[in-house]
Amino acid sequence: MEHTVLVTGSTDGLGRLSAESLLADGHHVVVHARNGSRAETLSDLVDRGATLVTADLADARAVWRLAGELGGSGLTAVIHNAGVLSGPDVLPVNVVAPYLLTALLPDVRRHVVLSSGMHRGGSASLDRIDWHTSTGSSYSDSKLFVTAIAAALPRLRPGVVAHAVDPGWVPTKMGGAGAPDDLEAGHRTQDWLAVTDDPDAETPGYWYHGERATPQAAVRDPAFQDALLAALADVTGERIRRSGAPD
Repeated sequence: MEHTVLVTGSTDGLGRLSAESLLADGHHVVVHARNGSRAETLSDLVDRGATLVTADLADARAVWRLAGELGGSGLTAVIHNAGVLSGPDVLPVNVVAPYLLTALLPDVRRHVVLSSGMHRGGSASLDRIDWHTSTGSSYSDSKLFVTAIAAALPRLRPGVVAHAVDPGWVPTKMGGAGAPDDLEAGHRTQDWLAVTDDPDAETPGYWYHGERATPQAAVRDPAFQDALLAALADVTGERIRRSGAPD
C-alpha cells in the first residue's frame, strides 16, 4: 500500500535518510526544508517524485501556513523529525511545531515523533516555561514533552496511532561525527512505523531500534499529559480535537 508521508527536517541527517528510504519503497513523500536556500538540497528527491514544502518551524505563523498547505494533500503519516539541540528555538521547533501540526492536521492517522534517550533527564515541571524562546528549558525537557504528546494522542483521537522513537546517538550534524550509534538503524524504526500494516505497530509505544522500550514515567501520566496539552493550547490558541469534531 502506498502512503503519503511528511518528513519534517528532510534536508539532512535522519530526516533525509527517511525521505530517501520511503521514496525508494514506493511511497509518496513530502519533504520539508526551513527555507528556499535549504530546499535546494532536496532537488534530487523532488526529481524522484517528492513534493517539497518550506516553512520555518520556529515561527508558529509559518507552521499554520504549512498546515493549511497540507490540509488537502492526503497525508497518511507525519514523521516529526525536525529538531534543534540548543538555543532559543528548542521549544518552538521541538515541541510547539509538532504540537501545532498534529492539532491542525486532524485527518492524519499516524504520527511518529523523534524522541531521544535524553528525555529521561527532562523535567516534568511546566512552571515558568517560555514556549516562545525556550528560556529555562533544555533539549531533554523538549524531548520529554514531545514524547508525552505522542503518548496522549491516541487517547484524544481514537483510531490515530502515535509513536515516539529514540534514534540513538548517531553521527549526524546534531549528533557529531564521533557518535557511536548505528546511523542506518537510526532511521529505520520511524520509517517502518509510518507505513507498516503490522498489527504490533497499531499499539502506540516508545521505540529504540525496532524494539519497544520504557520511557520516563511522566510520559504515560495522564495528568502530566493533560497539563502539557493545556499549556500548549493556551500558548498557541489551538487544541488537539478529536477527528471530525467541531471547532
